[in-house]
Amino acid sequence: MRRDCWYNRTVDAVLVAVVIVALAFDVSNGFHDSSNSIAALVATRAARPGPAVLMATVFTMLGPILVATAVADTIGGIVTLDASQTLVVLLSALLAGLGWNIFTWYLGLPSSSSHALIGGLVGAGLVMSGLSAINWGGLDGWKPVGVFGALIGLAVSPVLGAAVAWLVMRAIRPGMRRASKRLRRPVLGGEWVASAALSFTHGANDAQKTMGVVTLALVAGGALSSFVVPMWVKVACGAALTIGTALGGWRIVHTIGRRIYRLRPVDGVASSGSSALVIGAASMLGAPVSTTHVVSSSVVGVGAARHTRHVGWVVVRDILAAWVVTMPACAIIAALLCLLGRMWL
Repeated sequence: MRRDCWYNRTVDAVLVAVVIVALAFDVSNGFHDSSNSIAALVATRAARPGPAVLMATVFTMLGPILVATAVADTIGGIVTLDASQTLVVLLSALLAGLGWNIFTWYLGLPSSSSHALIGGLVGAGLVMSGLSAINWGGLDGWKPVGVFGALIGLAVSPVLGAAVAWLVMRAIRPGMRRASKRLRRPVLGGEWVASAALSFTHGANDAQKTMGVVTLALVAGGALSSFVVPMWVKVACGAALTIGTALGGWRIVHTIGRRIYRLRPVDGVASSGSSALVIGAASMLGAPVSTTHVVSSSVVGVGAARHTRHVGWVVVRDILAAWVVTMPACAIIAALLCLLGRMWL
């Protein structure tokens, strides 16, 4: 009897820890990834940092509240374990992702929070219960399922971001050559619209990843009977993401808006608008994508549409290296943390 009480108290404590660390991860995601949504707006001087952050905060908050929870369902289905094991795996994955976000933010590298979280889930799940703990999945029609489904979305979305941005720039370049200064104000207004759309889709996709983790933890901990995302989880995750946005991520803004390619207002419209289109479509399908990947690749697409020599390929190489390393690094960190967590089971 006393052992059962100890076990229940331990499960409750780990559940609370998962929720707290998940919200902290969302904050780090906010100042790490949400800076992408305002990078073009600030870098092209279409807006000052304060108003840009305020706009991004509002639209990032609206995203997870107004959009369906398809992405949360995908993330919530990656691991299948019993209650206590699930909670330890989730806590290990979140701690690994949180640490990685802070490390790459300090370096000014726009790495992927999505890769970090999924890598952490896989690494911790494998240590906890082997291959059977992971739903490897694939595609169910157009809907991504499990790890492979998520990886397909993460792999395809940057390519689409670059391709759409390149096509948009190639289409509008002839008209912009003949444009007069009277078009400057509408272009700057277009940047605001594109950045607002990008902030909204970022909230709709990235906040849902944490919503899926928190909801899975609540089911595992016995607080919910089925996997249905409660409204308070949507609001809490959206709020945490917006707090991170308000804190800013100016190192990454500089990398996106200056070091990859020196953006101009029309470039900002093309890159942000293309990114919003790709991320919004992925959210509808339930594909967890990386805002960082899509925005960075769209900036490369815009630069390449003008001339490939204008793109900072050395910076792109460093970003690609961070992308490649993120998932295995977080898998290893989460696996080590999970080994420590198993001692409490």
